[in-house]
Amino acid sequence: MSKFEITNHSFTASINSILDHHFGEYAKDVFEASPLLGYLNNKTKSANRGSKARGAFANHYALYVIIEDYLEKGFLKGESNIPYSKYEGARFSDLFRRQRELPFGTKLQNHGLNARLNDEFKKFYPTVGKSPIVRDVASQRYWIQEDLLQVSIRQKNGEDVTYNIAEAIIEVIDAYVATKKAAFEGFLESCRKIADLGKVYPAQAIEFVIQQLMPNVDARVFEIVSYAVLKAKYGQETIWIGDAKETVSEEALILYKTGRTNANDGGIDFVMKPLGRFFQVTETIDVSKYFLDIDKVQRFPITFVVKSDETAEQIRSAIRAQAITKYKIEAVVETYMKAVEEIINVKDLVGAFTEVVKSGCLQEVMDEIVTQSKVEFNYSDYEDLDSEDFIRS
Repeated sequence: MSKFEITNHSFTASINSILDHHFGEYAKDVFEASPLLGYLNNKTKSANRGSKARGAFANHYALYVIIEDYLEKGFLKGESNIPYSKYEGARFSDLFRRQRELPFGTKLQNHGLNARLNDEFKKFYPTVGKSPIVRDVASQRYWIQEDLLQVSIRQKNGEDVTYNIAEAIIEVIDAYVATKKAAFEGFLESCRKIADLGKVYPAQAIEFVIQQLMPNVDARVFEIVSYAVLKAKYGQETIWIGDAKETVSEEALILYKTGRTNANDGGIDFVMKPLGRFFQVTETIDVSKYFLDIDKVQRFPITFVVKSDETAEQIRSAIRAQAITKYKIEAVVETYMKAVEEIINVKDLVGAFTEVVKSGCLQEVMDEIVTQSKVEFNYSDYEDLDSEDFIRS
């Protein structure tokens, strides 16, 4: 009976508590013998790190809905008339719909069900030789790998016993999502409170936003906050534009967000109207990343918003130095460098926000952060649900 190493983190205690409830004195043995529980332990590290820690739910929910189907069809307790090996499988459409009903799941795609869960599990446990999800592409039917639910351990009396961990896995994922929901509610509540306090104590609001722009903050939060700040900043600026001299008029600059963070946006995170400026948010100073974004838009000029304390000049110099090393030919490098229209760093964002607050637009920024956060975390459909109700909606 193989044993797998368990890496302890803050949420591991919650997993242990759930396993204690199900398996008593053999909870630790079950934990160490199950690669599926080990995988979930690795996938729940962000649970208690607050809303700013990345909490992707696609693979959790792929596992959740297919085990939920297994339980609902009665295979755990022998209530089905057939063994699981004879089961026709869950339909993709049913699983896909169910994962989108779950908290933060309204925008989930099919990747977790079709490949990503299995691929990631294999990276963690390459020697297990079995994937969590069994899939028949032709019929679009899905099964959980039942062998991974059956965990065999040796009791103190020397006898072997096999436990089914299906219900425990559902409870672990429920607990993880509930923890993330509570953390995110705290983040939203902080935004609301700071917005109210900022009317009297703007320094507190500035400090709050500064904290959301620090290097250790999740990339999605940085993108959301930087968008809210820049939208307010540019919204105070105007240009004169028109189709002809007689029709020229003054128009405010408007910044649009192209979609959710990490989306397939073609290398554009924000777009400005009416100037047509492109903005890309990044947390790295990697020439390959910058030049890939530039190539995606056929070397159209891009303003890079960088989660860095380095100056714009330092960042630009670092990119150019890497480019010279990689491409050797300066003429090629210069064509790319010309497409780096502007670099906005953390200091620039903080300065912009300070000016926005002075102009009386704090509420506008904070409201935008709340709105975009709800969109990003697929939260809007669940904001009025109690923690006890939202898991099994």
